[in-house]
Amino acid sequence: MKTIRTLAALMGAAAVLTACGGSGSDAGKTLGLTNPEIHFVHALPGGPNVDFLINGSALQTNIAYKQVTNFANINTGNTNVSYASTGTTTAVASGNFPDVAKGHEYTVLALPALTGGDIGLIDDPFDKGLLSSSARVRAFNATVNAQNLDIYIVAPNTDINTVSPTMAGVAFKNAVPASGQDSNYLNGGTYVAIVTAAGSKTAIFQSASFSLGNNADWLITSVPIAGTLSQLAPGQIHLLVAQGGNTSQPAVELTNQLTGQ
Repeated sequence: MKTIRTLAALMGAAAVLTACGGSGSDAGKTLGLTNPEIHFVHALPGGPNVDFLINGSALQTNIAYKQVTNFANINTGNTNVSYASTGTTTAVASGNFPDVAKGHEYTVLALPALTGGDIGLIDDPFDKGLLSSSARVRAFNATVNAQNLDIYIVAPNTDINTVSPTMAGVAFKNAVPASGQDSNYLNGGTYVAIVTAAGSKTAIFQSASFSLGNNADWLITSVPIAGTLSQLAPGQIHLLVAQGGNTSQPAVELTNQLTGQ
């Protein structure tokens, strides 16, 4: 659990944030003062609309593929999460956060499985610096039956042979940085996303250029093309960008420039 800063530090930071137009909500999360928040990402290609359940009760309903729900406040402590076909409470897949804590953001993902569906869980402690305007970025592998992936978030025309992956060795059902660790921080700017099999420098996915804004909160999720199980060739993998916030919106699907898909 994150360390709570002193009241004097909070007051000083609040004054600076006000002067700079910063986010008081982000400061509250960093200081561990705000209620824990949770949202749901439907990353199951070809899957039906689902309801997102907390401790067996529907929190958000009728969620379609690629939809990212708004953050909702939840209670602290042991919390069960699941998703079910819309209008039912019979879980397709379920999981558990044993110690939901104030100031943390939680993400639940509907994932593909070899048969049926699976679930992914991320606990984000949100340890962003009080005065930071950097973007927060994390990767998640939802490509069942794939090898581990390296994901590069780099400036356009970067030769990836000369740089290390931004998020390396992202395994199925796992995030990098891992659940329980803070996100990576990048400066706002223009980037491309490149994906390779872990340890390889041969791209299987490369996006068009995109803008990453200051203070953005991105979860970049690899997903299989609907109907495929092997995802390690061009055209068999997509990237979904789930943008954190309090407005329900679909994930942005990045197009693979290697195939035009």
